[in-house]
Amino acid sequence: MAEGTNLIYCGIDWAERTHDVALVDDSGQLLAKRHVTDDAAGYKILLDLLADYGDCEDNPIPVAIETSRGLLVAVLRTGKRQVFAINPMAASRYRDRHSVSRKKSDPGDALVLANILRTDMHAHRPLPQDSDLARAVAVLARAQQDAVWNRQQIANQMRSLPREYYPAALAAVETWKKGLCRPEAHELLRLAPTPTRAARLPRVQLRSALKRAGRQRGIEAEADRLHEVLRGDWAHQPPLVEDALGKQMLALLIQLEAASQAATDLEEAVDEAFPQHPDADIILSFPGLGVQLGARVLAEIGDDRQRFSDARGLKAYAGASPITRASGKKSSVTRRWVKNDRLNHAGYYWAFSAISASPGAKTHYRKRRDDHGDWHAAAQRNLFNRMLGQLYHCLQQHELFDEQTAFPSTAAKALEAA
Repeated sequence: MAEGTNLIYCGIDWAERTHDVALVDDSGQLLAKRHVTDDAAGYKILLDLLADYGDCEDNPIPVAIETSRGLLVAVLRTGKRQVFAINPMAASRYRDRHSVSRKKSDPGDALVLANILRTDMHAHRPLPQDSDLARAVAVLARAQQDAVWNRQQIANQMRSLPREYYPAALAAVETWKKGLCRPEAHELLRLAPTPTRAARLPRVQLRSALKRAGRQRGIEAEADRLHEVLRGDWAHQPPLVEDALGKQMLALLIQLEAASQAATDLEEAVDEAFPQHPDADIILSFPGLGVQLGARVLAEIGDDRQRFSDARGLKAYAGASPITRASGKKSSVTRRWVKNDRLNHAGYYWAFSAISASPGAKTHYRKRRDDHGDWHAAAQRNLFNRMLGQLYHCLQQHELFDEQTAFPSTAAKALEAA
């Protein structure tokens, strides 16, 4: 090892209330082990233990742990200390190298983690040194994405449940964009969660419901249409079953409104935080990236310029680049299944939007479809792969996206046509 490199390694087996710590030297000898609590006192004991064995600002002891989140990780990441988040599955494989009995203990797992750094630290990536603002944007963007997914899941249940007992509701909202997810539908279901109650609604209550939902035009005609549809001849469940299903519908309605409000609040928080980041202008200069989608991209790639050594690493991390599997005479090129799912999900929408926003992106997509025979998803993934490489270059060089530079052939054809 190079001169001045720290020859002490730390492994931490974390748990909800207590953590086991192990320190080893470069020969694999156990120097110390400790059981600390998950509180401020326990963190101080841990930092003092590291300091006793030479941990300092200029030469911090690297730490391996099986998580990348939490207060313990935040404490360990102070200063220049490298923290390695080891995949639990990888740690399990390392454990099998030393014992075939499959025995397991928390102190033993801490020792295994320390030895992972001792033998293979070069094969693992430390947590990126992202700025506090980038990490804050990541928290908000991921939370907003989770809220959107949760809202969609509840909305799917809302669309599925009426098929069991309330076809009149589906027919009533059939002409509305977003159907049962519209405010008018919510007001209608709140008034009449069952078809029996819906058939008794007078026009005046329907008009009032439409007004409360924010509708301003065509209220009389729409109320008449709803009145006619809800009073139609529909099949019914037994009264007790219908009433129970109506209560389930009201419960789903409450969940959907709460999820919608959470998604809206988090969206506003992202709108406020993301533009403050220095990389926001570069990210937003790319076609297909708005504030919300751009924040999701920043959340997953961070702003640590040393995190990826080249664009290929970023593409592999996002699952945009293909992977080759070769053995003997057999060779295949397939998509990546091990990837950052959030970044890959954002990349799908990014490429989809870029096709309409950028002539060069559209030409590249059509070329992949027509000349290379790619399916839609494969062509979009290839476009995402290319634009991700362009984003990496722009972030490294502090440049904005330029259509002519990104897609020179398309730009040249446009000039010739002009």
